[in-house]
Amino acid sequence: MKDQHDFEVIIIGGSYAGLSAGMALGRALRRVLIIDSGKPCNRQTPHSHNFLTQDGETPKAIWEKARAQVEKYDTVTFYSGLAVTGAKTESGFSITTDKGNTFQAGKLIIASGISDQMPDIPGFAECWGISVIHCPYCHGYEVRNEATGILSKGDMAFEFSKLVHHWTKDLTLLTNGPADLTDAQQQKLQSHHITLVEKAIEAIDHQKGYIRQVVFKDGSTLALKALYAKIPFVQHSGIPAQLGCELTEHGFIKADAFQKTTVPGVYVCGDSCTMMRSVSNAVATGTMAGAMLNKELVDEGFK
Repeated sequence: MKDQHDFEVIIIGGSYAGLSAGMALGRALRRVLIIDSGKPCNRQTPHSHNFLTQDGETPKAIWEKARAQVEKYDTVTFYSGLAVTGAKTESGFSITTDKGNTFQAGKLIIASGISDQMPDIPGFAECWGISVIHCPYCHGYEVRNEATGILSKGDMAFEFSKLVHHWTKDLTLLTNGPADLTDAQQQKLQSHHITLVEKAIEAIDHQKGYIRQVVFKDGSTLALKALYAKIPFVQHSGIPAQLGCELTEHGFIKADAFQKTTVPGVYVCGDSCTMMRSVSNAVATGTMAGAMLNKELVDEGFK
């Protein structure tokens, strides 16, 4: 491990976005520390899609190959642990881990992702990322034309139903209580043969994460192949809030087109700052964050 003051950039998070940022900075000869807790949000997902050259590969295999490639850049250092506190210093930022180690750098990249808040439905968490899914662009092709459910309510449920209906016409909207839909919205769903079920959900019956049926509190069931769900989330790391990074109205870290946050010297990439949750997007924003941060360092040093 390098001396705690020997880094130009600290990256919090070593999944796809963090590794992509680390590669861009490593290739720019920057001294970088990547702090990674080793718990990516897609660790249960069996296959990754919509990423050219890696379509259908497992998330773990993609990560392992990416990690091995970034490790080849000798100015990039890895630390296994969880970054828990962050503070501004005269020269940049100080980051402390759950193991009590403290590291300092002039710049910071947040690539820690988000933490999904699972509903209190038995079986939901076990199926998350396997057959309870978040995105038709990531998973819709594999369950096209299958019996599919959507767990959501209100305007979000209506808009999501419109989208998923493109992949399957065998679609049921489950609101787990009052739907909070307008009469016009309900009529539109009915006209497209999208069934609305407002009954309370008891559990998700599954086998090793693959859904078999939804069980309702009244004892009835609904057989499904897949269930899309829109669930709340929080930022996985508390450090952006500690540093004063502003959030969008949807809870993402606010960033400009160059991945700069509202705090000078702090950049962000990956799921922390966008609703487009995909490996390809994480890699793209990570490359942008790394390149733009390097440009900032170049401008500061070229006086």
